[in-house]
Amino acid sequence: MRNRLILSFLLGVLVLVGLALYADVAKLSQVLVGFTWAYVPAILGLTAYNYVLRFFKWHYYLGQIGLKGVHLRDSAIIFVAGFTMAMTPGKVGELFKAYALKQSHGVAISRAAPIVVAERLTDGLATVILALVGVSLYRPAWPFVLVLVLMMLSGVVVIQMRPLCLRLLEWAGRLPLVSRFIEPLRAFYESSYQLLGWRNFLLGVGIGVLSWSGEAIAFYLVLSGLGLGPVFPPDLVLLQKGVFIGAIATLTGAVTALPGGLGAADLSITALMLALVNPNQDIAVAATLLIRFCTLWFGVSLGALTLLVYRRRFFPPAAPEVVPETRS
Repeated sequence: MRNRLILSFLLGVLVLVGLALYADVAKLSQVLVGFTWAYVPAILGLTAYNYVLRFFKWHYYLGQIGLKGVHLRDSAIIFVAGFTMAMTPGKVGELFKAYALKQSHGVAISRAAPIVVAERLTDGLATVILALVGVSLYRPAWPFVLVLVLMMLSGVVVIQMRPLCLRLLEWAGRLPLVSRFIEPLRAFYESSYQLLGWRNFLLGVGIGVLSWSGEAIAFYLVLSGLGLGPVFPPDLVLLQKGVFIGAIATLTGAVTALPGGLGAADLSITALMLALVNPNQDIAVAATLLIRFCTLWFGVSLGALTLLVYRRRFFPPAAPEVVPETRS
């Protein structure tokens, strides 16, 4: 995993260099110098607001599968450390949180992993809802958004068809290659069924809309800092465009399964900026770099720092090998 993370970081550097070369480096530097840097604390604060709400959803889900004994501090450490795993393909590394629960509290990975799935589903649908705010601005996005909604909701519907799922598990348990994994599969399904019940699912989506709205407003502050609109009163049309661009970029990065959406999300922001906000490529690239540093890279940095400080909690040192004494 360490090697994959290093490769992901190198890919991130290449994306940043590519964007800088796409724009005129000298003009891009002038745009960045002219940015209102006093907005950065507010932008990072809105990103942190997103993280806080998402953490409470994570901790609530722990209680829903019977893990109410996990201390709030331990839960927060595991959650923030998981930010680093956004840099793994498809964010599969976020299953690290399930591994961390096993290391710290002895929870079976098959029992805790559905929390990560529920987080991704509810955050994904929340992002789709935000994308609908501005989808009328860019008609080609309609099919993409509609397909995502149908895929997410169909997955939840199937999981809630309990008799069918139990029969499928019973049938799978008779297969030679699957029978040895049937108990972890049952545990995975039971947790998924509990977490994706309609009440928990809708609550998770509601929290997701509120939390990801923070990053949408943060993007508006980036645009405002670049001189594209006033902070107060806000330009509602520009805000609508910002919400749409941020949501579509997030969804595009998720669908491509690239580490941190690198390349896909960045190019989506730049392209939609050019199409909907400002045809100046230097401003479009500057907006992309600023919002990605204040969201993706800010989160990854927090996760890496947390993982470094508490690494022994997640990766305890191996016990020294005992070599039997030999009698001469």
